[in-house]
Amino acid sequence: MAQWTFDLAHSSVDFVVRHMMVTNVRGSFGQFDGTLNFDPQHPEKTSVDVKIDASTINTGVADRDNHLKSPDFFDAAHHPYLTFSSTGVKAVDDNNAKLTGDLTIHGVTKSVTLDVEFLGQTASPYGDVRAGFEATAKINREDFGLTWNQALETGGVLVGKDVKIQLALEVIQVAEPAAV
Repeated sequence: MAQWTFDLAHSSVDFVVRHMMVTNVRGSFGQFDGTLNFDPQHPEKTSVDVKIDASTINTGVADRDNHLKSPDFFDAAHHPYLTFSSTGVKAVDDNNAKLTGDLTIHGVTKSVTLDVEFLGQTASPYGDVRAGFEATAKINREDFGLTWNQALETGGVLVGKDVKIQLALEVIQVAEPAAV
């Protein structure tokens, strides 16, 4: 089973959440790391562990980012990382799978299933092997203790409960150590 690392320059961890019941706000996390064990011949044996730095959240609005880092949401001072550790994979077809794992946000762990698409694998001009994946999931933020909200005079709430997670990942195969 080959081990892979994330290429942060060509990967993103993004999310989308409804704002004021009428639009979507997008954001991302700038720093994450982890490992992927993956063999395209045996995708059912895939495993992944990821650690995302909560303090690197970016929605393009500094005041909103600071609010999201506060105890009202991620409480990044006390819960500095969001983590995902896979527990199983089920192939759907040659390029798609359901990856299930334990997602921890704000100190709360829940099982989440990601819809994953394998985009391919290639030798890169940098002398290494790379592969690409896209993954999506939808979670209820309140399941993870992120319950802050504000009622609107016109009905509804300021922040939606459902959060769409969108991952675009380029990974680099870790070179096997040379035999001595």
